[in-house]
Amino acid sequence: MPTTSRTAPPGRRDPGRPAPSAVLAARRRERDRLPHYWFAHRLVLVLSGQRPAHLLLGHTRDEAYEQLTRLAPHTPLRPAPGSGPAPVVRQVGWSQPRPGAVEAFARIAVGDRLRALAFRLERVRGQRWMCSAVELDTVP
Repeated sequence: MPTTSRTAPPGRRDPGRPAPSAVLAARRRERDRLPHYWFAHRLVLVLSGQRPAHLLLGHTRDEAYEQLTRLAPHTPLRPAPGSGPAPVVRQVGWSQPRPGAVEAFARIAVGDRLRALAFRLERVRGQRWMCSAVELDTVP
């Protein structure tokens, strides 16, 4: 009687299981819904000139919105002409100094450069997150 293996052979494609790329995409979508990832992506859109600053008007406190309106016209995250694609969020890290507050950073790839972005989120009534501070590695 031949012996049977309890594991699938190396090349097996089980149609009942999602493809590895589908699993990774689902994890990425779930991660991108986290407040610090969501804000990092929106801040990059504004600071690269792809979206206007008022995209974050209802998601920022007055001081942070003023910071954005000062930075956005200079498009500090826009790649130099011919230097590559639009900026990409490479990594987002965060810490929670107290309940209801998150201090986050993002590493942004802009062409062949890596830039740093820091921001603070605070939970407000209704359990919404609001951005209360934005800092970029350099100020124009």
